[in-house]
Amino acid sequence: MLRVGLTGGLGSGKSTVAAMLRERGAYVIEADALGRALMEPGEAVYSAIVEHFGPEVLTAEGRLDRARLAGLAFSGGRLQELNSIVHPTVIAAQQHWMEEVFARDAAAVAVIESALIFEVVRDALARGEKETALADWRRRIDRIIVVTAPDELKIARYVCRVSGSHQARAAAEADARKRLAHQIPDAEKAAQADFVLENSGDLAALAAQVDAVWAQLRAESSRPAGSLQ
Repeated sequence: MLRVGLTGGLGSGKSTVAAMLRERGAYVIEADALGRALMEPGEAVYSAIVEHFGPEVLTAEGRLDRARLAGLAFSGGRLQELNSIVHPTVIAAQQHWMEEVFARDAAAVAVIESALIFEVVRDALARGEKETALADWRRRIDRIIVVTAPDELKIARYVCRVSGSHQARAAAEADARKRLAHQIPDAEKAAQADFVLENSGDLAALAAQVDAVWAQLRAESSRPAGSLQ
């Protein structure tokens, strides 16, 4: 069994890498999708967000207005407040998912795709949570893969993905820069990673890197529990 964290900044291509790993046999869970599910009406995270931020973060249909919430977090300086609500529950759900995977397949490679693996640690330490699992990724992850790309390329990818008109593209670019400003730079992440995938080329070049990493992950996942260093 092997617990793998797959991370990278906005627009780095980590979702593409996640899909490639899934094709090769990895079990993959996406932190963003998990977080969205936990923010649905009736979930504890949803209730905690509404209680903390007030009804102004709700749409007329009673769902969370994610654009409004993102504005409060990234432009309103309340990102830490939001993360303190969302991160603990998302991490607990990830751990439960991995336990279920390993119960079915003892040699599984379980991959958590998340942009914020290192940021979760940073934010937990900032809140004084030195003894929690959130404050040390090594308690819940065996290996880290970081996907890197130049910031301007990340921004261009993000803009192409989320916008259409010129006006929308300008807003998307500003949003991307705000989000990147809250993320730890690639160089710092790469220094702590076990594997670094450079994604400024074509898909074939990225796939070749993924193949090499996958071979190592599969070899490690077959080792007896407790033998990882």
